[in-house]
Amino acid sequence: MTLSNLQKALKSGEFIVTGELGPPKSAERDKIEHHGHLLGGVVDAINLTDNQTAIVRTSSVACGKILIDMGLDPVIQITCRDRNRIAIQSDVLGAAALGIKNILCLQGDHANFGNEPNAKNVNDLDSMNLIQTLKNMRDEEVFIGGEKLEAPIDICIGAVENPFADPFEYRAYRLAKKVEAGADFIQTQAIFDMDRFERWMEKVRELGIHKKVPILAGVIPIKSLGAARYMKNNVSGMIVPDEIIDRIKGAEKKKEEGVKLCVEMIEHLKTVEGVAGIHLMAVAWEEIVPEICERAGLLPRPKFD
Repeated sequence: MTLSNLQKALKSGEFIVTGELGPPKSAERDKIEHHGHLLGGVVDAINLTDNQTAIVRTSSVACGKILIDMGLDPVIQITCRDRNRIAIQSDVLGAAALGIKNILCLQGDHANFGNEPNAKNVNDLDSMNLIQTLKNMRDEEVFIGGEKLEAPIDICIGAVENPFADPFEYRAYRLAKKVEAGADFIQTQAIFDMDRFERWMEKVRELGIHKKVPILAGVIPIKSLGAARYMKNNVSGMIVPDEIIDRIKGAEKKKEEGVKLCVEMIEHLKTVEGVAGIHLMAVAWEEIVPEICERAGLLPRPKFD
């Protein structure tokens, strides 16, 4: 069995770095390759969003194959919003056949948020079902309906968790259920409210979840005051404290302040017990990722045989 670079990193005990690449709203392969070149070598694996915020984009599976061709390690995202169980299981088989090993399971934002607001949400499965489905396909070699796969598949299963959604006191228990369902690693919603994140991690440690799976803390570099305000007011389940808005507002060079803030948060996250790494979501600002990784002392990335 050949492990993906992410699987090797997860096993190594090194501080893990994953980055996010948002596929274009076009079929321009060169754009995907351009961003792949920016992230290659500065992160251990690259997440490919699946029609992020319900906006039509190049498929994550197709983008994953492009990154495979570039010698990079993709993490394709699969949402429950757009496909029923037949299509999801078909895409998983297709991804595995293309050499893609890492799959992140998400529910997906409501279609109303995107550029096809009349689209219907499928949600034949929820994210918990999706994790369990992938685990059963890998470990038991069975589809949801009970039929056997004709050959085994080798995949690494990821899940997401949002420490900032309500009810807060149940979030760590929800994470525990995802791990029990079969998640091999966790990526969190972007963190701006560090106090709340640390309280969530206290509960995670109390339940011993951090010893079962690596938890990668989500971070976003703020590009502008408008971006900060948008995340505060329009992104469900995200908390951006007023002091961060004020800090960006008062900065003469707002991009630089956003990068500085992101680096500070990464440095802090390194000290939080149970945080195994970070997931850096640049949100159409992939060019800044190498600089952030360099300034946060995350380079060079370890190489694995």
